[in-house]
Amino acid sequence: MPITTLAPMPQFDTQASVARLVRLLAVPGITGQEAAIGREIIAALKEAGVPASAISFDDANTRIPEPTQTGNLIVKLPGTGKKATKPLLFMTHMDTVPLCAGASPVVKGKRVVNVHEGTTALGGDNRTGCAVLVTLVAELFKQKLPHPPLTLLFTVREESGLFGAKHLNPAELGGPAMGFNVDGRNAADVIVGAIGADRWTVDIKGKASHAGVAPEKGISASMVVALAMAEVYAGGWWGKVVKDGKVGTSNIGPIGTADGRSAGDATNVVTDFVQVKGESRSHDAKFVREISAAYKLAFNNAGTRVKDNEGRMAKVKFTSRLDYLPFRLKDDAPVVTRAAAAVRAIGREPNLRVTNGGLDANWMVKHGIPTITFGAGQNEIHTVKEFVDLVEYESGCRLALALATGEAE
Repeated sequence: MPITTLAPMPQFDTQASVARLVRLLAVPGITGQEAAIGREIIAALKEAGVPASAISFDDANTRIPEPTQTGNLIVKLPGTGKKATKPLLFMTHMDTVPLCAGASPVVKGKRVVNVHEGTTALGGDNRTGCAVLVTLVAELFKQKLPHPPLTLLFTVREESGLFGAKHLNPAELGGPAMGFNVDGRNAADVIVGAIGADRWTVDIKGKASHAGVAPEKGISASMVVALAMAEVYAGGWWGKVVKDGKVGTSNIGPIGTADGRSAGDATNVVTDFVQVKGESRSHDAKFVREISAAYKLAFNNAGTRVKDNEGRMAKVKFTSRLDYLPFRLKDDAPVVTRAAAAVRAIGREPNLRVTNGGLDANWMVKHGIPTITFGAGQNEIHTVKEFVDLVEYESGCRLALALATGEAE
């Protein structure tokens, strides 16, 4: 196992780091609309001393299938030593969930909360990560701390499908040896693995008819959904899925039309079209596909069972896409041992964990960059009760500094 040593833990300006966090929390930037927060991050980086020449956006947004204002923000900083070494990657995502629109942050004691508490989420997921990365750079420059080459990556559309990380061209990162993703609650939790997932959509085309006068002339798309879900449920493919020692989950989400409206026009009209969206998850990539295949089979079977009086059946189109692949880093991987040493350097005990949620790290590992994830104070994310724990946020800032200034031997 490689030995990792850390330089004496540098101090940092906690007041400035909190002010930076509040500043970034106040800027809107829901998923797909990251232009404004991107500009604010750049302004903060320049104030810290980063030259404009080190800052760029990639063109990932041109490959993302959903409208996206800007690409991923990439910052490259040279190392302070003469020895040629591979960069370290520090990353986070810029976007927030739509529920954060209209948030207004304020510091109350050791927390940052929303002035309009109970009405919107706050956006600590993931403005905490953005503030940690800017604080890292500000303190490295201010204190003139020695460090290897660093690449900072601020991704877009993480919340809507990890799209920024997925469509990133890894060659634009400068060949980092390892990555550290800031996205979570606890700085001592080192996430070394994450689940994989498919997202799928089913379009069911039936035929409208008068539900009171001649229902037999219609083909109910709604009934296809009902029969399909009954088959999925009976087969044990919904919710927590356990088959032959393999474990996963599945769920259906929106049921409506392609443009987001409720399915069906009226109670007296047989529903002629329904779109269903769902997901399949597992730490076993093959099992993810098995779960999705079970849904596809159930919907196709249901489509053949719902017919009009002339024997015509519903038309079912099932499409799925890989959301992200599962991964699990070894406990003795260099990125894991470096992270564990850094956690100890800030006076904490590392807790190696695997999560059932997807992370940008899923795609970084797929891109060939072993990446762990740690937290910086997010709490009650994606809810109107969201807040940032400033004690844990400061620990995240300290951990980033420890990671960037440590030396692997």
